[in-house]
Amino acid sequence: MGKFEYSLGLNELKSKELRLWQALIGEFLGNFILNFFACGACTQIEDGTFKALAFGLGVFMAITIVGHLSGGHVNPAVTFGMLVAGRVSLLRAIFYIIFQCLGAIAGTAAVKILLDPDYHNGLGHTTLAQNITELQGLGIEFFLGLLLVLTVFGACDGNKPDSKYTAPLAIGMSVTLGHLGTIRYTGSSMNPARTVGTAFATDIWTSHWVYWAGPILGGVAAALLYTQILEAKPQPKTGEAAEKYRTHADERELRKLDGSRDFA
Repeated sequence: MGKFEYSLGLNELKSKELRLWQALIGEFLGNFILNFFACGACTQIEDGTFKALAFGLGVFMAITIVGHLSGGHVNPAVTFGMLVAGRVSLLRAIFYIIFQCLGAIAGTAAVKILLDPDYHNGLGHTTLAQNITELQGLGIEFFLGLLLVLTVFGACDGNKPDSKYTAPLAIGMSVTLGHLGTIRYTGSSMNPARTVGTAFATDIWTSHWVYWAGPILGGVAAALLYTQILEAKPQPKTGEAAEKYRTHADERELRKLDGSRDFA
């Protein structure tokens, strides 16, 4: 029963520590920052490169600020990937997604309230391009989710300790790359919560399911691909590595001595 409670995350509710609630506040704040500043950037200019940089920097800043509290998911696709990989409990994943959506809604709502309607310019809402079908949009968002979650797992791989110092930047740059490659066709959501925020503010829900199914399926596929195939192997400890090197060196010296005796 204890293992079952742990898998569901019921033990986290019983804990007297505030770590879960701090994590939820972190996820809320991270998505608020992303939608407020990145969607705010979308109100100013139509240039895709400008928007790509805004969303990449928004994710970079959000993870840098709240990553130590919640792991810096800031995206239901990432949370689903972590759930499938067994890195978070079911209960924590559900709460994360709720607070991510609430943060995104609050961030976009703040932009809408603070700006005159003449400046809204769609508030950065993601929609399918005119000649892009829902199935095509699903495929594009799938690969966007795949890219993002593969980057998250690669940057946060415990067996690649050097990666953790550049993880927020790497993840932010994957968002920028995704926008540069596809923003014209789907708006390059990559993040269901981000699209919930703008859909709520604009009351436009057309093809909304695409922006949930695509990134989440991509995130789940990325989690399985990385954990089963791409995950780095554990590195030997410094002492073990040194001992292994000394053993090989000793064996080489013995082979040399044996060779010298043969020639004598």
